[in-house]
Amino acid sequence: MESPAPGARCPVQEQRARWERKRACTARELLETERRYQEQLGLVATYFVAILRAKGTLRPLERQVLFGPWELIYGASQELLPYLEGGRWGQGLEGFCNHLELYTQFAANVERSRTILQEQIKKNKHFRRFVRLQEGRPEFGGLQLQDLLPLPLQRLQQYENLAVALAENTGPNSPEHKQLTRAAQLISETAQRVHTIGQKQKNEQHLQRVQALLSGRQAKGLISGRWFLRQGWLLVVPPRGEPRPRMFFLFSDALLMAKPRPPLHLLQSGTFACRALYPMAECQLHRVFGHSGGPCGGLLSLSFPHEKLLLMSTDQEELSHWYHSLTLAISSQKN
Repeated sequence: MESPAPGARCPVQEQRARWERKRACTARELLETERRYQEQLGLVATYFVAILRAKGTLRPLERQVLFGPWELIYGASQELLPYLEGGRWGQGLEGFCNHLELYTQFAANVERSRTILQEQIKKNKHFRRFVRLQEGRPEFGGLQLQDLLPLPLQRLQQYENLAVALAENTGPNSPEHKQLTRAAQLISETAQRVHTIGQKQKNEQHLQRVQALLSGRQAKGLISGRWFLRQGWLLVVPPRGEPRPRMFFLFSDALLMAKPRPPLHLLQSGTFACRALYPMAECQLHRVFGHSGGPCGGLLSLSFPHEKLLLMSTDQEELSHWYHSLTLAISSQKN
């Protein structure tokens, strides 16, 4: 039996060495990015939040909505950094998890913050002048306030990636393994909650936009509480006559068909009148033709208990997108 060559390392040792290299690289990245993150948090806390509080340029409620728990998030970073600099990753991240709720609160406030920033920049000349003056400081390096405000949510995603990598590359016998694994789990759960909040906010924006496009008493409150999936023009093929273009809005539970208002309509030009709302739970979907991906478009059949729709598009790719979105909506109602 041949003995290992001098200096050769066994597979277990090589794996441990790889873990250690990845762990060291991840730890260094976490430390370096935390320093930069804390510096940017400090810029906003010092040159915006603190000075605005002292000057009274914004009312307290406006300032609170604009920045949310910014100073508390800054404080959490100030607590974390010394642990990272001392190489106490597990202890530092474990303690940091006590502050994760701040990131959930920050995410829930993002849209209100963006709205009030736009409003104050537009209406408040003193605030507008102040923002431009502060952004012109050399410490900001050309960054604008609107560029810095999303920082905590961007950093949360980095925290998740780095904490998971640290946990995965820390051996189970390490005293930090349990701390890092628990911290990675809590940070990932928070990141998922924040993602869900962001998706709901985007959906609300879509609903508000669609509601603004619909006119007439019948359209009021029609889409409230729904989950938007897709919109676009399709041709409705009648039993007799020529296909008619209609605007369709697809939600998770319903398909809304709308007709454009006449361009010369005095009050409602550019809007749509609701013509029908079809429940997706009662829909049976078939692709009549358009399977091959050719240039001739295709036709979809949607059957409901009391009506059948034939929808056509001359764009094969667009029709495929509609087919997949409709399939998704139907399946979501049957689960």
